[in-house]
Amino acid sequence: MKSKAWTEKFMQGVFFVAACASVLAVALICIFLFANGIPAMREIGFIKFITGEIWRPNSEQFGILPMIVGSLYVTAGAIIFGVPIGILTSVFMAMYCPKQIYKPLKAATELLAGIPSVIYGFFGLVVVVPLIRSFGETLRNAGIVQNAGNGNSILTASLILGMMILPTIIGTTESAMRAVPAHYYEGSLALGATKERSIFRVIIPAAKSGVIAGIVLGIGRAIGETMAVIMIVGNQARLTSSILDGIRTLTGNIVIEMGYATGLHREALIATGVVLFVFILIINFSVALLKRGTDHE
Repeated sequence: MKSKAWTEKFMQGVFFVAACASVLAVALICIFLFANGIPAMREIGFIKFITGEIWRPNSEQFGILPMIVGSLYVTAGAIIFGVPIGILTSVFMAMYCPKQIYKPLKAATELLAGIPSVIYGFFGLVVVVPLIRSFGETLRNAGIVQNAGNGNSILTASLILGMMILPTIIGTTESAMRAVPAHYYEGSLALGATKERSIFRVIIPAAKSGVIAGIVLGIGRAIGETMAVIMIVGNQARLTSSILDGIRTLTGNIVIEMGYATGLHREALIATGVVLFVFILIINFSVALLKRGTDHE
């Protein structure tokens, strides 16, 4: 009995240390970012830093509004492309997929999660960029747009990021749907609802918490992705209203310039990381409120 009690206390201590390590890691990241980023914001001017449209480190002009807008553009595009496909794929795998093809399909979706970001970038550079370039030229010849772009654009990055967030959304949503009690679905069918109506009016609302979690994880992947985006988005620090134009994201801005940045330039890049970190916090906080609202329902 003493040995069992000692083992339980030991494991309790191990779990406590692991939990403290996780909290400590987050705390250290916050301290590093804010301790190094806030002074730069104070020197540049917070409003000027956030709303400035020009990024010229050589002239000490540090405006990150184009990068903020660029990150929002590609993330929104990834959501538009990835979320519907991910949810519909989850519905197929959970409710319609024959047993003969379920395992290969499941393996394929899991393989998507294991592909390195640089491979997605190469695929986008070699396959998607030429397609988007041709698409832009077709629109220009038809008089729909004036600038066709060179293929490195918001649209290209959105397509690739939408592809990259698929495994996260599919895996989480499918698990949430399978966790819904079977009598929910059976009861809906017994009341005369069609299979499709039962899925979209009963199963998915019941699995709403898991579906939202999958979407949020996908958004986090999209807004934080760097390597693939750098290769295909054009990396032009400018504001644009066309999805065929190139832009620069917050993460891309940090990675591209951190290697040679010094002084205020380096601190401004760290401050850019602070802004990105705050965005993630806002997303998580908003989703927590949304989930709390759905739980009360």
